[in-house]
Amino acid sequence: MSAEPSAPEQAGAPTPAPDRPLFRNRDFQALWISQFLAAIGKEAAEIAYPLLILATTGSATYAGAVSAVQLVVAGVMSLPGGSLTDRFDRRLIMVVCDLARVLLLVLFSFLVWTDQVHVVATFAVVVLSSAFLGVSNPAGLAAIKQLVPPSQLTQATAQNQIRFFGATVIGPPIGGSLFGIARALPFLSAAVSFLASALLLFLIRKPTQAPRPERTAATTPTGERGTIAGFRAIARQPVILILVIWAMGSNMAFNHSGMFLALIATAQDRGASEAVIGTTLAIAGGGGLVGSLLAAPILKHVRPTVILYYAVWIGPVCAALLTFIPGVLPLGVAVACVFLRAGVVGALIYGYIAALIPDRLQGRVIGAVMFLGMIAQPIGIFSIGAIFDLAGPTWVFAAMSVAGAAAALPTFSKHIRRLPSPEELAARQSTEDAS
Repeated sequence: MSAEPSAPEQAGAPTPAPDRPLFRNRDFQALWISQFLAAIGKEAAEIAYPLLILATTGSATYAGAVSAVQLVVAGVMSLPGGSLTDRFDRRLIMVVCDLARVLLLVLFSFLVWTDQVHVVATFAVVVLSSAFLGVSNPAGLAAIKQLVPPSQLTQATAQNQIRFFGATVIGPPIGGSLFGIARALPFLSAAVSFLASALLLFLIRKPTQAPRPERTAATTPTGERGTIAGFRAIARQPVILILVIWAMGSNMAFNHSGMFLALIATAQDRGASEAVIGTTLAIAGGGGLVGSLLAAPILKHVRPTVILYYAVWIGPVCAALLTFIPGVLPLGVAVACVFLRAGVVGALIYGYIAALIPDRLQGRVIGAVMFLGMIAQPIGIFSIGAIFDLAGPTWVFAAMSVAGAAAALPTFSKHIRRLPSPEELAARQSTEDAS
């Protein structure tokens, strides 16, 4: 007796075609390369701003304030950027922001070339450029959900992390080298990068957001109105809420600038040479790039719960070890183990946002997450500096360990202990929507 045919065979339904490999997805790769070039330009310009201020004013205070200003402005502007992302064409938003930065930096390059630049003008350019960054970032991240199938969400967000960490490695040396040739060159090269980024976006053919039904104030649910809707959506999703709370605490304790400040100060306190300090920072910073390169295979073969528990506890453990590790270079190795998590867990968090948040709220949720993450970093940077001045390196690392452990406590929730992958959640959401 022959076996009874399965339901799909009885209905004559064809077997769905497998998703094409991500590297053959022209739309996503155009977006990724565009954002990568823009990130390199951003990093090259960001290293040149403090160099220019030091060269023209000699003020280390002004030079140090540039980084804090960029973080705060980009974080604040990610909120309206998220709202615009949910209301208007995301590709158009990115193109407009890129072209605006092209014009801004071309004008600034001219001022620098003709020695007409002033510290006020420099800060004005920093503020405006950071504002355009804050507006465009949510659009770029929210577009990913529409350009890749649900089965490739974490793979796509993992590749996106390579963009960030790769740019932080490539951009600063380019900016510093060009500044040594001519002060205007880093800003002019950044303008070229933003122009190339804008042109590449025109290669994207698929819509970057889902079709929007006509809605009025009466038909739009109260919880989805305005910028605050992003925060409400986070609060309604326990997984995302727990991860955002942890990320805020982690960004305060273990952000790149704060950790580098602690390493530099500790190494100087131990009498290390400039060459040893530079090598230590290179080892530490390399952890983030290695993590981003390994993110895709790790996300494919390791359960999300295991990844997250490594991510949340490696910081407090390594910070505690830093209080008594001798020498200087071993400090860089320990910090590299902390930075190793960034690319993997960043891809995982944005994968959960893409899977759990409806497209109509993607921009506002991403904007809210960026705002909370970026605003937390300056607090950590200033706290690390203050503790070091008051009590020395041992108490700096002890405070990092305590803050990191406190931020990790919410991850003991059952939502994290039994966490499925973003792809599984996206598949469930698709089934629920279809039914």
